[in-house]
Amino acid sequence: MGEFLEFQGVSKRFGPVKAVNNVSFSVKRGEFFSLLGPSGCGKTTLLRLIAGFEQPDSGRILLDGQDITQLPPNHRNVNTVFQNYALFPHMTVFENIAFGLRVARRPKDEIEHEVMSMLKLVQMEDKAWHLPSQISGGQKQRVAIARALVNKPSVLLLDEPLAALDLKLRQRMLLELDLIHDQVGITFLYVTHDQGEAMSLSDRIAVMHSGVTEQIATPAEVYEAPKTSFVASFIGDTNFFDGIVSSVPDDDYCLVDIPDFADIEGFNGVLCYNDKKKAVGGRVNLSVRPEKFGISIDPPRRQFAHMNVLRAKVEDIIYTGNHTNYWVSVGSRRIAVYQQHAGYLLDEKPIRWGDDVWLYWNADNGYMLDDEAAPDPGLGDNVKGV
Repeated sequence: MGEFLEFQGVSKRFGPVKAVNNVSFSVKRGEFFSLLGPSGCGKTTLLRLIAGFEQPDSGRILLDGQDITQLPPNHRNVNTVFQNYALFPHMTVFENIAFGLRVARRPKDEIEHEVMSMLKLVQMEDKAWHLPSQISGGQKQRVAIARALVNKPSVLLLDEPLAALDLKLRQRMLLELDLIHDQVGITFLYVTHDQGEAMSLSDRIAVMHSGVTEQIATPAEVYEAPKTSFVASFIGDTNFFDGIVSSVPDDDYCLVDIPDFADIEGFNGVLCYNDKKKAVGGRVNLSVRPEKFGISIDPPRRQFAHMNVLRAKVEDIIYTGNHTNYWVSVGSRRIAVYQQHAGYLLDEKPIRWGDDVWLYWNADNGYMLDDEAAPDPGLGDNVKGV
């Protein structure tokens, strides 16, 4: 798959607010690509720039090698699925889907064939002659998708299309969207603030913050190897550790002095994989996901070649069924630990509130972030997103 949709130094300002700030990235043909970020990060503005509903102040947008930056919306081979469906209430499901083909003056037989194909794709054949008021929210969304696809766009733009649906329906529509994408094979550009949606559907994700793309990568890369503290905290939960490199025992690993652990007896630093090639004295902002920790009453066996072990005290426990969430204090820090119940035994001695425990993790599971100082954790808690 080659580069198909390209943003080259695109910026857009609304008054004093720079909604999109010199953004450059490309989307491959047939890719399911998501723009993920909080409200106001610029993701919907980017979608509107592609659709032609807004014009950039600078930069270019290319589609399949053609500069579409100044083209009017009706001359761009892209269609949009909106959050509110935007169906015509007085038209049947069939007529809504057929609308674009009729505007294009397609032959009647072709219209009927194409609409019925779309109805079959979205499993709505039995609702063809129903009005939008007579079908459910999930069915309306399917009709909106079918209407957008029937004209065979090069790119389908989806602007938070599942936001109005309840949780169970949203989960079912995620599977259906993925299946539809696999069947039609066109490029999907999906805008969402929901990390679960983006992680479930996307080939790649662009995580946006304050008008810029903080990281563009596969879901696994974004989660396991976040570039910045914003990405680490926005995608899932994490623990931040801010410190200074005290020694570099070899080319691959370094020892980091964490000031909040200074009072721990015998503590000589946290070992971490030194992919940023930090030298002694270098500042480090380390992210460790809660599920990467092990927790035990008894001293742990050495399970990894590069293993960190700390003493901790349990402050809070939440049992959720498939896993237990622990919050423990280590020195003056509070750390989140998630323990999966892969082999939970009722006759094992449980970890209880106030217990002294051992905390351990593989040094390879601590990831250095590009920004050198951890964000202000607030309220004495260094866990973000928890």
